Amino acid sequence: MTVLPQPSPRDAGVMAFTCHAVVFADVEPSWVHDRMPPGALSAPLSPPFLTALGERLNREREANNIDMVTVADSLPGPPSLEPVETRDPRHPRITRARRHRDGVRAWTTPEGGTVVIGRGVGGRWELALEVDDSAQGHGLGRRLAYAARHLLPDGEPLWAQVAPGNARSVRGILAAGFVPVGAEVLMVPHGGRD
Repeated sequence: MTVLPQPSPRDAGVMAFTCHAVVFADVEPSWVHDRMPPGALSAPLSPPFLTALGERLNREREANNIDMVTVADSLPGPPSLEPVETRDPRHPRITRARRHRDGVRAWTTPEGGTVVIGRGVGGRWELALEVDDSAQGHGLGRRLAYAARHLLPDGEPLWAQVAPGNARSVRGILAAGFVPVGAEVLMVPHGGRD
């Protein structure tokens, strides 16, 4: 296990990978290690530890879902799906993305989809998607995720976090070429960001 300081005042949480976890929070490493049972690889993402960490950070009500973390390389050229960039700050997906990311940009499609990218934890490029209820079940989420890979600078990886219980989104992200690399939980400051 590695304990690192928070990369920003906003970003705190836990990431888990095969046989390794990273706690990125402004807490003493000894405080973290004192709460880990020996050999318990799943302990950093367990409810007792996350509750204690949230209390320690004064974010006890702000732990998000434990998400599957995926990553894919950027792709050259424009996407075949032609999303139109929107700058509407009132768009609900943009508003939510700004709680977790900097430099947020968003695109919409006439079919009823929205794709958002921005800089999240540690400055990584992150993806968020939304498909209108009327457009679900036709592969639009997968096409949006694939299109997002074209919207980044060449050579940059794109990260996507997905709730494991959202099976439709998991299938769409995987079909768009994203590879699972771990899990994470983020603890957003009270009130988030506007």
